[in-house]
Amino acid sequence: MRSGGRRSKVTFLAALLAELFLPSPVVHDDFWIFGPSGRSGAADLFAAMAAQDLHSPDLLTIDGVVGTAVSLGFGGTPVVVVYTARVGVLGMPASLEGIPVLSQVTGEFWALGDGPRAKESERAVDPKQRFSRPVPIGVSGGQPDVTAGTIGARVSDGSKTFALSNNHVFANRNDANKGDDILQPGRVDGGTDPSNAIGTLHDYEPLRFCSVLSCPDNRIDAAIALTSAENLGTGTPENGYGEPRSKPLAASLSQKVQKYGRTTGLTTGTVTGINATINVNYNNGNVRFVDQILITDGTFSQGGDSGSLVVTKGEGEDNRQPVGLLFAGSNTHTIANPIDLVLERFGVSIDGS
Repeated sequence: MRSGGRRSKVTFLAALLAELFLPSPVVHDDFWIFGPSGRSGAADLFAAMAAQDLHSPDLLTIDGVVGTAVSLGFGGTPVVVVYTARVGVLGMPASLEGIPVLSQVTGEFWALGDGPRAKESERAVDPKQRFSRPVPIGVSGGQPDVTAGTIGARVSDGSKTFALSNNHVFANRNDANKGDDILQPGRVDGGTDPSNAIGTLHDYEPLRFCSVLSCPDNRIDAAIALTSAENLGTGTPENGYGEPRSKPLAASLSQKVQKYGRTTGLTTGTVTGINATINVNYNNGNVRFVDQILITDGTFSQGGDSGSLVVTKGEGEDNRQPVGLLFAGSNTHTIANPIDLVLERFGVSIDGS
């Protein structure tokens, strides 16, 4: 394991010890550990994560490898998955520290903030349109120099109200200035500055790009804009999932999730990778992310859906719980930041039910 480890590993050890004595599911920062397999199930999952952490830096030096994650293989046992940009990538190990390795062709992963120009929509409600204020979440928005992304959620620090999205949607890949207007809809969907502004850029987590000599770890692509309850609501349009719950939930393998975004509206998918390390292309450079969530379904997101809030799809209290902040994807997978990391960074909570 890399020196210092990750924030989640310490908490995982505590959850692992608790698993030995508790028959019900045990929660930890990044995912759930389910009970029937007991001690060996939790230990196998931790072993897979440790092996992935240890070998990811070397795996990512292989030409064609774009990421790694922990997933479930045949029979439901934990495996290390290696994502590749194309078929026929050479040099793949069959196992790592005794953990089986599977490879999946995903193509490259790209940030999904650059939405295509609006087209006539078949949906009764088009998330690319201009909405009356307060606007719903899950709709077109962005800094004036950005084509368009998605306004993911309304959040609050207890006194101020903010809109939540990605750095590359609200802060234009580190190039915006605090105080810049945030538009709804985004520029490519007809938004103009300042007449369509709903807030101003308040804070963002800088993206740390890879260089020739190093590729620093990033954990979130996120930004917040100062707004108000008069300008931004808490729920999606009427053809969405509604209002997210305020309390977040950790991602788990095989978890059913949904999102509402600017380009594809309401979609559903399944969490198939956790603890992921992925290289993401931002057009102006690559950024390496660690501790990420991978969602499988080639129709879950497209360009312009960046910034969407990913929530659970379940019944009763298990429905609409925030899990992640969508920011990138490939032809087969979508990537989301764990939502707890995003909320902790800005000291905010989601305004919801």
